[in-house]
Formats: sequence, structure tokens, C-alpha cells
Amino acid sequence: MIEPFTSRPAPKLIFGPGALRELPAGVRELGASGVFLVSDTGIARAGHVDTARRLLESAGIPVEVFARSKENPTESDAAACRDIAREIRFDCIVALGGGSSMDTAKACNFLLTNGGAMRDYHGYGKAAKPMLPFIAIPTTAGTGSECQSYALVSRDDSHEKMACGDPKARARIAILDPELTETQPGAVAIQTGLDALAHALESAVCTRRNAISSIYSEGAFRHLSGAIGPVLAGRASHDDRGHMQLGAALSGLAIENSMLGAAHATANPLTARHNVIHGHAVALMLPHIMRFNAEEAAVGAIYARYADILKESRVTSLPLIDWVAELVSQSSLPVISVGAQDLAALALDATRQWTGQFNPRTLILDDYVALYRRALASHASA
Repeated sequence: MIEPFTSRPAPKLIFGPGALRELPAGVRELGASGVFLVSDTGIARAGHVDTARRLLESAGIPVEVFARSKENPTESDAAACRDIAREIRFDCIVALGGGSSMDTAKACNFLLTNGGAMRDYHGYGKAAKPMLPFIAIPTTAGTGSECQSYALVSRDDSHEKMACGDPKARARIAILDPELTETQPGAVAIQTGLDALAHALESAVCTRRNAISSIYSEGAFRHLSGAIGPVLAGRASHDDRGHMQLGAALSGLAIENSMLGAAHATANPLTARHNVIHGHAVALMLPHIMRFNAEEAAVGAIYARYADILKESRVTSLPLIDWVAELVSQSSLPVISVGAQDLAALALDATRQWTGQFNPRTLILDDYVALYRRALASHASA
């Protein structure tokens, strides 16, 4: 029997090398005549901001740029973007960058159109007024934010990462141009790629999984699993980059229609308390969370099916969790300096993370402490 579910529609996806050239047509399609482009300094240095600006201006579309997005944006970062946007005339927001640029753009949209502070939108569906049309253009293959209606923003006081979602915040168009990922540093490609893989694997087993999200999760895994090895080895081809970017977007759709789990619940405190890059933190925790979850029979069956996909596509004959653990060990992630005295605070923070409640196996505080201890010890000895 297929369980009842409600599907959240995907944005229009424009995929392919050189797809960035479709940006002016996308803006016109949305009935817009002026653009506020949100990006970051790294993307600007890579030349992508200037390319987007030239494309828009040559089509007669005025554009103003905010290229100061920060990694893991806070409430103050969102407000700073909003303050700049208030002084500009535009009717479409475009995000060009990684997950943080997309989060900043979505957060700005919330504040600009609905007022208040980002903590007012923590949760889902709290924006009462219409929001501006939004186009997302990822330059990494990781977060899948281009296909999600959530802005992830940290509180200024507690550093808690808030998921602020609303159907009106979702991108109307997502432009997936694999050529844009060629300029990302190798370490970024590794960390974002492992994050995308975690999205596929966590959404596949979370308690909110359903018929449509499972299609997205498995599709994402098929694209990601064959390409992530070359990414880790630093020899990704154009085709590999395309598979990674499409896989990341499909993972985003899987999350949008289901949720995540304890790998993300345990990763967020590492980022908030110890400044560990998000993809690094997720990768560190993922194999250990998977082993914990595999004791549930239904989860073990899903993992077995995904292991069969690896064998069919000749990626590996290893069991799924062993393959994931091997990927993490091959990724040369820096060792994290977290002492035993920090584990209790991390575990307590993890119990407060929203995604943990959707983990297929219930965790208590002691479980989180044990998982942190195991993951950190394993990472230190790798």
C-alpha cells in the first residue's frame, strides 16, 4: 500500500553547460524588469557575477549586486542584505553561489516583503504576504537549496541554526550550469559533494519519506554515487560535474518532500560551536549515524537496495555504509579538535535540532554523546 503524501512542486529546472545564458529569459518569464543579485566575494572573484551582470544588462535588465554573503548566515547578515535591498528598485531576486548565498537571498526576501526578524519565520508557512520571484543559480553541487523553500539562518544570540521555510520562498526557476562548478576549490567540491550524498541517504530513510521523495532520493543517489569518487580524487570530468549538480538538486527535492535526520542534527552543533564547515561536519557523522539507524529493519532494507545500486553501476561491491565510511576516510578532511569535555554540550544541542526528530531511530542524549565520541575518535585515527 502506498502511504498518503503531499508533494511540494519543483521549480522550473534549466540544466546544461552554459545554462547561465538563460538567466535574462528567466527573468522576463517571471514578468520582472530589474534584478537584485545576491552572491559572495569568492564567486565575484571567479568572474561569475560579472558574467551574470553582462548577460542581464545586455538584455536591457538593470541589476544591482550584493556580493557580501557569508558562510552560515546569521540574522544580522540577513538584515544587512535587506538594508541594502531597501535602497534599490527591483522586482526579482537572483542568488548566484552556494547554499549560503541562496540562504541569504531567501532570508532577504522574507524580511523585505514581510518585515520583522528571521526568528519570526522559524518553522514553516509564517510569511503572510507575497514574496518577490526568486531565481537560484548554484555554483556548488551540495546543498540543494535551489530546490528548497527553506532559508537556513543562525540566531545571533544562541547560534542555533533556524530553518525558516515558506512555499513562497521557493525558487521559481533554478539554473543548473555545471560549468559554474569548475572554479570551486577542491576542498569545497569534496565537502559539498559529501553533503549532497548525505542528503540523498538521510532523506531516503527519514520518518517523512514517501513515494515521491523516495524517487528523488534514489535518483539523486544514482547521479551522485558514480561521480563522487572522481570528485574526491580531484579528477572530475565535465560529465561528473553535471551528475553531481543534478544529483544535488534532486537531493534538495527529496528534502523538500521529506526531511533529514540525525547526521544533520549532530553536524549543526559542530558548526555552531567549533566553526566546522557544514559539509565536513555532516561527513564526519554520517557513517556512524547510518550504522545506528541500520538496526531498524526497514532502514537496513533500504540501505541494502542502495548497495545493490552501487554494484549494478560498478561503483563498488562494498556494503553501503562501508563505502560511505571509505569515502569519508579518502576525503582528507582536517582533524577536528573537540575535547571529551565538549561532548555533553554538543549532544544537548543536537537534541534541540529540528531534523533529529525525523531520524528513523529515536535518539536520547546518551546516544548523541556516544555517537559524537565514536565519530571523533574514528576521525582522529583515520
